[in-house]
Amino acid sequence: MANPLDLEEQEQLDQLKHFWKQYGNAITWTLIVVLAAFASWNFYNYWQRNQAVEAAALYDEVERAAQQPDRTQLERVFSDMKERYPSSLYAQQAGLLVAKQHYDGGNMDGAKSALTWVTEKSSDTGFQSIARLRLAAVLAEAKDYAGAMKLLEGSFPSAFEALVADRRGDIWLLQDKKAEALVEFNKAFKLFDEQSEYRRLLEVKLNALGVDPLSTAAASGNGTALTEGSK
Repeated sequence: MANPLDLEEQEQLDQLKHFWKQYGNAITWTLIVVLAAFASWNFYNYWQRNQAVEAAALYDEVERAAQQPDRTQLERVFSDMKERYPSSLYAQQAGLLVAKQHYDGGNMDGAKSALTWVTEKSSDTGFQSIARLRLAAVLAEAKDYAGAMKLLEGSFPSAFEALVADRRGDIWLLQDKKAEALVEFNKAFKLFDEQSEYRRLLEVKLNALGVDPLSTAAASGNGTALTEGSK
């Protein structure tokens, strides 16, 4: 026959029963909420991975269609990506590729449409900035200078500042406004790294406008040195 619980054990058991009666429901619901949140998080991560895999597969189709090139297939797959995975980086990268294919094929409306979508939908500032720069060039080529300049307004990541200044210079030059173009080209020249190939291109542009940026920079440096030496 089992020995009866001693008084101390019985008191502990009574306290446990009282505690569970008072807080049991709250503890149970808290556990349910925590476990549900954990399950939801795991499901979300699985869904994200699955979305990325499917978006990557569609991007591969876009690349294959671009290489053929098959414009009909290109647009069909890109439309599918925009509908199913609009926030994925693959869709935004596909938008840039589709725009290039349209531009190379002389379809300016198709290029503008793809680039506009990336500028409006991209959550990645890098892709968005590239799309804005390319769209500005397309609009400038169509002589929509105001629209092109508007795209270059607002903030850009610091890595794009030189490219934005260069693109502004190009747009001013297309309008035969050389003074404004020189300001932007000089700004871009100073922002690019000295070893950058793009900086050499800026040097050519400035030379064509009658300015030697290297001589100007040297003269500016000598002037600074003379000023400091006279103090």
